[in-house]
Amino acid sequence: MIFAAILAGGIGSRMGGTDTPKQFLTLGNKPVIIHTIEKFVINENIDKTIVLIPKNFINHTNNLINEYIGENDDIIVIEGGETRNDTIMNSIKYIEDNFGIDDESIIITHDSVRPFVTHRIIRDNIDAARKYGACDTVIPATDTIVESVNGETIESIPVRDYYYQGQTPQSFNIKKLFNLINSLTEAETNILTDACKIFTLKDEDVHLVEGEVTNIKITYPYDLKLANTILEDGND
Repeated sequence: MIFAAILAGGIGSRMGGTDTPKQFLTLGNKPVIIHTIEKFVINENIDKTIVLIPKNFINHTNNLINEYIGENDDIIVIEGGETRNDTIMNSIKYIEDNFGIDDESIIITHDSVRPFVTHRIIRDNIDAARKYGACDTVIPATDTIVESVNGETIESIPVRDYYYQGQTPQSFNIKKLFNLINSLTEAETNILTDACKIFTLKDEDVHLVEGEVTNIKITYPYDLKLANTILEDGND
């Protein structure tokens, strides 16, 4: 089976000026998270879409799904975790308990606030996860990358041609991801920022999938303005 895990566990503190988590802000005529869920629900290759959300927003999320999408047994809303990787583990545990996991099971993990993911990106993620076991969606870095350890002076300026900006989805063979997560030391767990780093820490290859410049993450107020412009241009 192929599962999508929509990661919506954050509260969006960087958005500013609102108590509403950014995934619930209105984009066009519906919440950001609904735009995102729809991209996966209509994909015929995806068996179940699991939405992971803070506990106190589960009912609200279900109500939004019923309002904008309608009742759908293939959409499941469950509680996320304290960290991104805890949230991913919650999705894996749910899958294992309710559907079982075999050697071919795939999970596509995606930020709830990247509503412009394309069907091509999702398809390429599925293909790469099947073939390689792990993949990350990226675009080439366009700005010069500057490294500064102390935040005051430059340590190095690496060759930009070798650097990419990470997006999502990140997709994996579920058994392989589960086994690697369980093999992490406490020190390794403390430095994790996303699931692909689990693979790199364990010297496992992660295949690159080409992203899109419009596959933006809505983090700051300006991002929401930009997202509305993208939506108006017909790129949803």
